[in-house]
This record gives sequence, C-alpha cells and structure tokens, in this order.
Amino acid sequence: MEKQLQQFDYLVYNDITALEAEDAWLLKEAQKVTQHAYAPYSHFQVGAIIRLANGKTITGTNQENASFPVGICAERVALSAASSVYPGVAIDTIAVSYHNINGDSSSPISPCGICRQTLAEYESRQQAPIRLILGGLSGKVYIVHHANDLLPLAFSSTNLK
Repeated sequence: MEKQLQQFDYLVYNDITALEAEDAWLLKEAQKVTQHAYAPYSHFQVGAIIRLANGKTITGTNQENASFPVGICAERVALSAASSVYPGVAIDTIAVSYHNINGDSSSPISPCGICRQTLAEYESRQQAPIRLILGGLSGKVYIVHHANDLLPLAFSSTNLK
C-alpha cells in the first residue's frame, strides 16, 4: 500500500480591504452581481466575475429551476458566457461571492464539485492557471492560485481512452 498526501497553498485575507485594488474590485463586482441571481428555491444567490487575459470581464449568477437539478451555478454561467463572447481568450481570474438570504454570508464560498471539474478542464484547455478569489459579503477572503488545486483527482479526457 502506498499513502499519498495532497496539499495546496492558498492565501487567507481578513477581509476585502486587505486585497490588492484589482482583486478587491473583482470581489466587489461578484458581490454586487449576486442581486441578479435567480434563486427562488434556495434563497442562496451566487455571483461570479471572470477577468480574461485581454482585460475584459464577464459576470454570471446562479439560475435555479423548479425542475431540480437543471439549474446552473454562477461559475458555469460566467465560464459559458466568456467562452461564447471571447472564444479562445484565456481566463485569468474568477471571483465568486454569495448572499445567503436566509442566513450568514460572511465566510468564503468554494465552487461545487461540478464547477470544480469545469474549472479544472478550462485550466487544462488553456494551459494556464486560473486564480480564484473566494469570499462572502464580508469576512475572510481566500485566493487560490490554481483552479486544479480544488480538485486534485479531476476526471480528464485521458480517462476516456
């Protein structure tokens, strides 16, 4: 038997005021866009903003549906929009925030498993890291340097061969 240990480094900031200006702006925009989420069932509004390598930004919000689980997460909405509007342009950073209408919104949020897999595949396709800025409406902020760090055993197309 062989034992493996998987670890990764990420930065933890006490709040948004400790971030560099560009990162703070991205997180504030992700916080703002949460108000456009369609979340009548969970009351958990998620917003994401992507900064592309060309400097352009694109946002996304979660979109729920009564026919659960056909809703789509904010991260995948933003990723789909970015690849449709700016095909072939690498993703530099994605900031994600949320507003839990029925509870607390003061700790960082992390992408769900489907979004982690999607981010890992985008990172692999573009052969460049995707930074993540993860926060709530207040409180600590995490910066993850590589999306793949969130899913170390990601499914890949090599599994299909």
